[in-house]
Amino acid sequence: MALINNDEIRDFVEKNIQTFHDKRLEKLRALQLKTVLHRKNPYLFRAKNLTVAADLVKSLLDAFLSSQEEESFGHFLEELAIFVCQRVYGGRKSTLVGIDLEFEREDIYYIVSIKSGPSWGNSDQINRMLSNFDSLITLLQEQHSTIIAVNGCCYGRDTKPYKIGKLKMNRSVVKEIPYYKFCGQEFWSFVSGIDSMYVDIVEPMGYQAKLKNDAFWKAYSQILNRFTIEFSQQFCTADGSIDWEHLVALSSARIPT
Repeated sequence: MALINNDEIRDFVEKNIQTFHDKRLEKLRALQLKTVLHRKNPYLFRAKNLTVAADLVKSLLDAFLSSQEEESFGHFLEELAIFVCQRVYGGRKSTLVGIDLEFEREDIYYIVSIKSGPSWGNSDQINRMLSNFDSLITLLQEQHSTIIAVNGCCYGRDTKPYKIGKLKMNRSVVKEIPYYKFCGQEFWSFVSGIDSMYVDIVEPMGYQAKLKNDAFWKAYSQILNRFTIEFSQQFCTADGSIDWEHLVALSSARIPT
């Protein structure tokens, strides 16, 4: 086990958090109104009784950006975890399907699937992870005597980390797959050997945050104003009401053949 110091963590975070902010701004500036309208459920916003075009556009835009940012920031945290584990345990980014990180510690070989938080998937997605664990443990058994599968979550809690997953192989066969689910502090301690790692990474994430956010919110205001004008022109009636039938048809009507 090697040691990693706060300067190394700070350098990595400050360098890569800028990439996150830059991509966030770049995606915002490239966004088109119809992309947002196609991706979000129009029935939900009708049920919320949104009647002002500006309010509807803002709700749609915010929901779209939130899901994009969660995914993008999740990739950043995954890369940070791999970097820390590489420095401490010689871990490496995995090339195996469905696995993000591999490393060996005290004669145990770990295969790790990294997610942002604990509530990350539906039953089919979890079953896919279990299937990946099962296949890879079988593949690696000739090289390593003890292999442990881990679902690592960058934030959250799970007070019962040892799991027995039920892998559905077909309608009648279920195979038990043991694995660990480490969340939040437990996950960061697992990849770094440092119990305080989950808080050590917080401070450097604020590097140039105000400067980056000022640029983002300036662009956001411009996009919101432009989208509101476009929406009013395309999806409002002559009296200013939202044309819900036209809006729903945009994302849900059958495509003519």
